[in-house]
Amino acid sequence: MSYAGDITPQEAWDLLTEHPEAVLVDVRTEAEWKFVGIADTTPIGRKSLLVEWVGYPGGARNDNFVDQLKEAGLTPGVERPVVFLCRSGQRSVGAAKAATAAGIGPSYNILEGFEGPIDADGHRGAIGWRAIGLPWTQS
Repeated sequence: MSYAGDITPQEAWDLLTEHPEAVLVDVRTEAEWKFVGIADTTPIGRKSLLVEWVGYPGGARNDNFVDQLKEAGLTPGVERPVVFLCRSGQRSVGAAKAATAAGIGPSYNILEGFEGPIDADGHRGAIGWRAIGLPWTQS
């Protein structure tokens, strides 16, 4: 595997809680952050990083992703758990791989993401960070 692995939202929260140096990076788009909500890590005394993996609209990959992680304080070569969150656990795989390749991590993908995949009825939200009751906020 080209990154540290996949973990559930609860395992991500536990890792963040148990390791004060750990960081959550939300790789969704600005539109998703504004209109859907964001994971709230302030109850454990830190702020989530918001760095788009792809842009909206259009879905073009953010070529400055790794540079933006570095600018946000994630230093390559410094052992520090980083958990990546997207909507359903798909985009965050690419983000975890890119971070790992840049020497940032160990980098983990959060399975199910913030809202989970589309269910049989065409809806999201039955599983994921928000559905299991982990802290989140909406602006």
